[in-house]
Amino acid sequence: MPDDEIAQTDDGLYLFGRAVVAPIARLIWRPRVLGKKNVPKKGPLILASNHLSFIDSIAIPMLAPRRVQFLAKSSYFTGKGFSGWFQRAFFSAAGAVPLDRAAGQAAQGALEQSRRIIESGTALALYPEGTRSRDGRLYKGRTGVAWLALATGAPVVPVGLKGTNEMLPVDAKFPRFTRITVEFGAPLDLSHYGDAGSGRARREATDEIMAAIQKLSGQEEAGLYNEAPPATTRERIRRAIKHRGKPELPFDE
Repeated sequence: MPDDEIAQTDDGLYLFGRAVVAPIARLIWRPRVLGKKNVPKKGPLILASNHLSFIDSIAIPMLAPRRVQFLAKSSYFTGKGFSGWFQRAFFSAAGAVPLDRAAGQAAQGALEQSRRIIESGTALALYPEGTRSRDGRLYKGRTGVAWLALATGAPVVPVGLKGTNEMLPVDAKFPRFTRITVEFGAPLDLSHYGDAGSGRARREATDEIMAAIQKLSGQEEAGLYNEAPPATTRERIRRAIKHRGKPELPFDE
């Protein structure tokens, strides 16, 4: 997919979501939005957020003071019939871009897709934890977020979400009428950590991002990755190698 298509996917639906759907949602749910001035108005940008609920990917693009995109499973865009059309329109209106999962594509390929989006001058939202927290704690960040920041030179704005897990719990189908808070922190310049190819640089930069997110969200830190405990010693070793190797995907797989 060419860079200009990445940045402009379903532009009309996104503008409709921002101009019509977002004001109605704000009127009904009255979210608290703090720190809007911390978000640069233009240029490449990464929004790194904690992840509590499916609705996080709707709240951030709709409440941010500038256009924001995020990667979503390509299956959300390929459904058939009315339900498929509605799902595709819904995600497009929220600013989603289908995650390119061509045959044989590794995590690095998905990160390269993210890099192209950022370098096009777009703000990209992602979740360093990799997936939603089911117990409300903040899990260890995956280093793909730092790879993207160091590779592109884009600043990282930490985002703290509160209450989205109460508005739409993990297994719920419809949102509740509860109030959420979205807080944008001061931009982080991570260039002093060094090259994106350095595992140490990626780890230290990711830890700084997660510390900033924790200050905004107030969550208890889990101190481990958000994944099921390894069932065997072999699996434990495999994961240790994985987490110390190439940068990992910082968004829902």
